[in-house]
Amino acid sequence: MTYTWDFAPVVANWDLLAEGLLNTLKVTGTALSCGLALGLVLALMRLSRHRLTSWPAGFVIEVFRTTPPLVQLFWFFFALPLLVGIEMTPFMAAAVTFSIQSAAFFAEVFRAGIQSVERGQWDGARAIGMTYAQAMQRIVLPQAVKRMIPAFMERAIELMKTTTLVATISYADLLFAANEISQKTFRPLETYTVVALVYFVLIFLASLLARQLELRLARSGESTVR
Repeated sequence: MTYTWDFAPVVANWDLLAEGLLNTLKVTGTALSCGLALGLVLALMRLSRHRLTSWPAGFVIEVFRTTPPLVQLFWFFFALPLLVGIEMTPFMAAAVTFSIQSAAFFAEVFRAGIQSVERGQWDGARAIGMTYAQAMQRIVLPQAVKRMIPAFMERAIELMKTTTLVATISYADLLFAANEISQKTFRPLETYTVVALVYFVLIFLASLLARQLELRLARSGESTVR
């Protein structure tokens, strides 16, 4: 028995795929931007010498790095509303889940990047009268972030793949749109082939960009943080 491929029904529903792709990028972009900001805060807290600051940050980081993303997503979507009485839309649950999860990974990247800056840089900053905050803002972070860019790019790629889980809570991402098209057209092979190609193009281009950044940093003499 031979199968006759027919992509016409999938192409006819390109608007659903486009909307799903836009929603996927929306969740990914939100999680990246919020995750970067929160990740820096967590990293600075974990680097603190005060246990009341470092321990809570360490707990959050370890919990969200070691528990499955799907479990986290279900907890924020189903359990949190019952505990706090706030209704969570699928987008809100996805954004919160992946923002905190990304922050946990970014925090470790920030921490490694900050610790990779030579001790002499800190000593020099103190010698000219800079406070800890001034040294961090003007000297340490500019150097550390440059070294962390490839790691950030890799995490962004992983995040885009992980966001496919949001279809399980009925958020209309690219995979959710593919499920609808598949059920409507009875063409699952064609539908998921197109979706796989879309993800491949996006992630392949992002991987090329990450590779180019890493090579540029290597040529400039900057080490990268993993």
